[in-house]
Amino acid sequence: MRRLQRLSAAQALVLYYGVAIFVGAGLLTLPVAGHGGGLSFLDALFTATSAQCVTGLVVVDTGTRLTVFGQLVVLTLIQIGGLGIMTFSVYLFFHLGVGVGAKGRWIINETLSHTPVKSLPDLIRRIFLLTAAAELVGAVLLAVAFVPRLGVVKGLYFALFHSISAFCNAGFGLYSDSFVGFQGNWLVNLTIMGLITAGGLGFLVIMEVLIRWRHRRDPRPRRLSLHANIVLTTSAILLVAGTLAIWLLERGGSLAEMSGGRALLVSLFQSVTTRTAGFNTMDLDLLRTPTIMAMVFLMFIGASPGSTGGGVKTTSLALFYGIMVSRLKGNRHTNLFRRTLPDETVTKALALVMLAVILIGIALFGLLLVQVPERAHEGSRVLLGHAFEAVSAFATVGLSLGVTGALTVAGKWIIIVLMFIGRVGLLTVAFAIAGRTRRYPTHYAEESIMIG
Repeated sequence: MRRLQRLSAAQALVLYYGVAIFVGAGLLTLPVAGHGGGLSFLDALFTATSAQCVTGLVVVDTGTRLTVFGQLVVLTLIQIGGLGIMTFSVYLFFHLGVGVGAKGRWIINETLSHTPVKSLPDLIRRIFLLTAAAELVGAVLLAVAFVPRLGVVKGLYFALFHSISAFCNAGFGLYSDSFVGFQGNWLVNLTIMGLITAGGLGFLVIMEVLIRWRHRRDPRPRRLSLHANIVLTTSAILLVAGTLAIWLLERGGSLAEMSGGRALLVSLFQSVTTRTAGFNTMDLDLLRTPTIMAMVFLMFIGASPGSTGGGVKTTSLALFYGIMVSRLKGNRHTNLFRRTLPDETVTKALALVMLAVILIGIALFGLLLVQVPERAHEGSRVLLGHAFEAVSAFATVGLSLGVTGALTVAGKWIIIVLMFIGRVGLLTVAFAIAGRTRRYPTHYAEESIMIG
């Protein structure tokens, strides 16, 4: 017990996620979890990690290989992973009348991406209410489409499962072809897109928007914070740009046989889900290389801080834009929306993106090394497929170009590590490995070097 108390907050967070994953994996190995017996330990660990880290990459079909018990284990891991383990723990602590220490507050702060935690009990309750409301509304809307096809009980179950999976940006589904069978169904598409978008914006941004809307008629309505402005603006730009890119690049390819309205809906859906959710309404194997590269970029950016999604986050992209514009104007400060951002925030964003690129590069090299070498003659498509897989795992997206099903044992371990780091956070894992930071940072004499 004393050893646990000596852990740094970052190490505790890594431990919490690790324990949840191994418990989930253990449950999935039970005979009751799968048709024909439980999963092998490695497949169970892969599935549990993918669910806990809300990724959606699968080595077994969730709808056919797993029993209802196995599916509920996956769904529980998705819900816990989406909200954050410590969020659940704190919710239970408050109901039991147990306090939360400084370490617990730090972990929640990391889970919500450094949101100022003033009234923790109120914040946790709001997050739970918001999540429950969004998932319930989503389930009701999806049930309208699913119940006529599947019957009442199965239809409601499918609706609830996909609603939770979509809001948590997990990408797990009970249909083997994801949502390809609902390609032209506007209700299903718009509901799933709405849930993904809400989950990907971040709890605090949604709350801020709701409060602003509630007070919209006030003489002096509340202004949105800088964080909310950056998240909403960047998300909107990426949504429109992604939709246009997919539509323009594929209108003569995989979208050629579709009507104008359906092609636009498919492009919009894929733009939304590519950022972090992992559902699809089109055959990804038919996509052109430029489209795949555009999707890799969208996956790498991912969702927003404090959300259920992954990636380096929309705020990092906005910061890079701010840095570029400010430096080109000769301004040493980084400005966005008439606000100057702290140097510490800028440095952290730069470090995050650089570490992400390095990690994905190492993982890609490892995948190419351990995956079927005889396919090397196929050239760029194999390289692109594995790069797509690596980014999808790190950004906790869940889309794949068919690589997941062909992973070797070593390949599965690489993807497991990528998914775990992508969800827990690169910097958090780095802090956990480094241990406790120095109380007094080292500073030496400054000296300049040439750049460029």
